[in-house]
Amino acid sequence: MKPAAYEVAQVLERNTESLSKYCYNTWQTRTLHALRKCRTAALGGHIDRCNNPSCHRLHLSYNSCRNRHCPKCQGHKKEQWIRAREEELLNVPYFHVVFTLPSALNRLCLYESKKMYGLLFKIAWQVIQDFASNHKFLGAKPGMIAILHTWGQNLSLHPHLHCIVPGGGITQSGKWRSAKSNGKYLFPVKAMSSVFRARFVASLRKELEPQSKDFYESLFKYDWVVYCKRPFLGPAQVVEYLGRYTHKIAISNHRIKNLDNQSVTFAVKDYRHGGRKSLLRLSDAAFIRRF
Repeated sequence: MKPAAYEVAQVLERNTESLSKYCYNTWQTRTLHALRKCRTAALGGHIDRCNNPSCHRLHLSYNSCRNRHCPKCQGHKKEQWIRAREEELLNVPYFHVVFTLPSALNRLCLYESKKMYGLLFKIAWQVIQDFASNHKFLGAKPGMIAILHTWGQNLSLHPHLHCIVPGGGITQSGKWRSAKSNGKYLFPVKAMSSVFRARFVASLRKELEPQSKDFYESLFKYDWVVYCKRPFLGPAQVVEYLGRYTHKIAISNHRIKNLDNQSVTFAVKDYRHGGRKSLLRLSDAAFIRRF
């Protein structure tokens, strides 16, 4: 792949003195500084000598930050993760299910992130389990690999859970039972959405400090989004897809199209309109805050 013309690190470097102003905590500040220094002299380096007879030159390489949020450090870890997950996959169809929290909960997700995201994993798994145990739909014990994402294409807060669910399960007698239509249909998403919303709100009432009645009523004004995609072509496709999502960072360097006048222009996809591509321009401050 052709090297990116612009990098997230460039935006961070030209705002070195201001990074702490854009962060909620010192961990975020340390992360941004690590990304800023990645593969520069600030992290030191090492010298390699090429043994090829036609070369024999010395090559200087700067060290990587190895931070999980770095656009330049995810490739190797992604491959390691994929190899480990390959051994867990079954030779059955898999479905991609997405549970999305409504924007009304964004503020709580910012300030009660551990509690909110813990509930998201817990309730999503409960929904999958309960629908799978229902003999009307499957009548078997399911499985699930779940991956949390907290951003959208425009880097705004958009908490959602990507779940990879086998198209079937294990019965009480220990035998495999395929999902409906020979593994081509999982569960009804409208019913899943209603159950997901009801269970999540009920858990919020127990877990959070008391909130107003209007707050809880507002959560029932709209349908919550549960998405279920048709089965993958096979386990190999699942692995590739999982690797892309587990080690995906907020924005890749290749999506940045221009840096000028303390602003960043980057490519976005609007999934509400068929994945239509466009360019979004943000000030450095807004870009770093979202990142």
